[in-house]
Amino acid sequence: MSELALRAMAESLDPISMIQKVTILEDGIRQELAPVEIPVKHYFALNTYAREITIPKGTVLTGKIHKTEQLNILSKGDLSVLTENGVIRVQAPFTVVSPPGTKRAAYAHEECVWTTIHSTPLKDVDQIELEFIAQSEQEYLEFVKTTREVPCLG
Repeated sequence: MSELALRAMAESLDPISMIQKVTILEDGIRQELAPVEIPVKHYFALNTYAREITIPKGTVLTGKIHKTEQLNILSKGDLSVLTENGVIRVQAPFTVVSPPGTKRAAYAHEECVWTTIHSTPLKDVDQIELEFIAQSEQEYLEFVKTTREVPCLG
């Protein structure tokens, strides 16, 4: 799987949401590729949590469904990322604010360092995940109903 697989996914299954597209891609990745170890570092500052991952070159990966907007920083590397507007290629340094409901897929052209930043006073990583991550599109849609946030489903 490569950037070509991401492009094919972007162009196929048009009527379904981005979350559904990336979930289908995840299923394919699990069937075709061996798992890749992606180290995670956690950083905490006043009302701020940062989750940093190092992505090995050649890795196809998918992200989680974020309930709220978050800040993302590519501080090292070169990635092709599947977005609602197709596959875009980004190189460090690159910073973006991702909207609520975002779930992405990416291909690392070289080793990359990606950091996601959330505003929270929490210090427990499991609690932070419960607060900011939806395990499914249905869970995200239920969250949106209860918070009245506008969904971004691609």
